[in-house]
Amino acid sequence: MKELAPAGKMECDILDALEALGYTGPLLEEGALNKAAENGLSSPEFFELCVWLSSQIKSLCNMEESITAADGDKDIESFQLEISGFLREMACPYSSLISGDIKDRLREKEDCLKLLLFLSTELQALKILHSKKMKGSHLEKHNEIYQEVQAICDALGLPNSSSSEIPPLLTIVEQKIKDILSKVQNNHVGKSLLTKPLNSEQVERLEKINDALQSEYECRRRMLMKRLDVTIQSFGWSDRAKVKTDDIARIYQPKRYALSPKSTITLAHLLAAREDLSKIMRTSSGSTRENTVCAINKVLMGRVPDRGGRPTEIEPPPPEMPPWQKRQDGGGRAESPKRKEGLPLREGEEENSNKGLWANREPEGSLRALMFFRYQLTSLKQVIFGIHEAPRMCSVGHFCKQIPFKLVGLFVGTRGQHSRTLS
Repeated sequence: MKELAPAGKMECDILDALEALGYTGPLLEEGALNKAAENGLSSPEFFELCVWLSSQIKSLCNMEESITAADGDKDIESFQLEISGFLREMACPYSSLISGDIKDRLREKEDCLKLLLFLSTELQALKILHSKKMKGSHLEKHNEIYQEVQAICDALGLPNSSSSEIPPLLTIVEQKIKDILSKVQNNHVGKSLLTKPLNSEQVERLEKINDALQSEYECRRRMLMKRLDVTIQSFGWSDRAKVKTDDIARIYQPKRYALSPKSTITLAHLLAAREDLSKIMRTSSGSTRENTVCAINKVLMGRVPDRGGRPTEIEPPPPEMPPWQKRQDGGGRAESPKRKEGLPLREGEEENSNKGLWANREPEGSLRALMFFRYQLTSLKQVIFGIHEAPRMCSVGHFCKQIPFKLVGLFVGTRGQHSRTLS
């Protein structure tokens, strides 16, 4: 960074910059500027000049920080905070203005002059860049229009003009078009779709609408082009196509690079539209098919197997729980056949019948009891865990170990050996 000039030279540079920027305040004289710099933030003129420079800078570039005008309740410390944030966002190279105690940054005259010099020179640079940008955009637009007019002259067979002025070229083009139209039939070109001229406001609104449509269609074209790339890539997955990758790329890549995601429709297409553009042509009509027919249309696909998926053909899932049945009369207690028929019971039958279904049985009967008990446990486990999940969760033996011996005895009829056998 270059060293700062002496105080007198710095003041002259500030005055020259303020005059070039169009400042009309009271600090255009050297004496008033020195006095305001000595007083610092306590000087209203110095404060107003800082606010004016910062507002001009903020209007030319997108900045978050700003220096606001002084209010009645606004103190010097809050103003110093605003200046520090503004200078830090602008990447001020003077460390004395953005570091140290905030109350001591603008106490010296030299620091105040540094602040004014930095803000004024930055504003000058921003205005120069902005003017160059505006001139460049106007020149670019002028060149674009000139190229379009020159293309019209080439299409009409007019000689190239050495002048870059557009109005004389348009006059020559208009005269040439009138001469050509006088030699053709009246309805050869057709009537224009727009019957009324457009004013500047309507043209601006149409350009905004066209920009929105171009953005929308650009997104759609990018999606279609990506689908095209993926489809061509999937063709190369087969074994027969893997050996022809270079041939596919040599044929496909030139056609692919010719596609552009940006739309080429402009406002000029609307102005040149004829009445026949409003007629909707079917894509299957003869005139349209002349431009869209290709060899792939003659390729017939074979019979494709039915993959199903119709909701009416889907079978319902199997029930997760067994259907519940109504409880039968008589309960679960087994009743003696003699009692059913009303015959007298022998001695001990009533007592044995109350002990359970499988009481006083032989070993073969006990084995059948165990089999029946296993079946009951399996059914119970299916009810608890579900039909499909039961075999995967635990075995019948593991489930039996978790049941107390007394509960096993209720099914078997004995409370000793059979329950121990199960465990």
